[in-house]
Amino acid sequence: MRIITGKARGLHLTVPKNYDVRPTADRVKESLFNIIGQRVSGAAVLDLFAGTGNLGLEAWSRGARLIQFVDHNRDSLKLVRSNIAKCRAEQDCKVLKHDAEAAVDLLFRQGQRFDLIFVDPPYNKGWVQKVLHKLESVPLLTESGWLILEHSRHDDLTGQVPAGYEQFRSRQYGETILTFLRHASAPAGTEVLDGTAGGMGDGGQDA
Repeated sequence: MRIITGKARGLHLTVPKNYDVRPTADRVKESLFNIIGQRVSGAAVLDLFAGTGNLGLEAWSRGARLIQFVDHNRDSLKLVRSNIAKCRAEQDCKVLKHDAEAAVDLLFRQGQRFDLIFVDPPYNKGWVQKVLHKLESVPLLTESGWLILEHSRHDDLTGQVPAGYEQFRSRQYGETILTFLRHASAPAGTEVLDGTAGGMGDGGQDA
């Protein structure tokens, strides 16, 4: 697992072998950031199920100004801190030990808002649905921000898009689906060029 591009390009991050963590595959990660494009530059990013810190640190390498990592597992957080140190990114990164729903509430009360929120929980355990339900009542995403879900193709999101949000892109990579949400009232110019779906070199297919 490596940082694909940016300040820490080519740096290999540490992945544990003694407990259950499922880092985002490099192929899926590259596709995800191809879709995000330049909006990562200067963004405040929330990596809600941090695991190894893979997604958040890729965003940092590409120019995000702040990364907030959240995980409830002590071993995962040790790994995240280790990978932050390996990237020398301590100044721009924060780490919070909390479960996802409680973290959303806490960060909102602290007045934090995020331009990009990554939600990459353990597959098929209902976490995606729980987070979507929480974000419906807790507006942690900025008005022009994107909420990016990485989930199993078996995770049924039918009817789960929160009120006030819209799904504007979904791509499948084998077992994994990337689903992109934004506020339905997002300002003009925040959309992806969906007319090029499949033509961005991401190797996925429309889900």
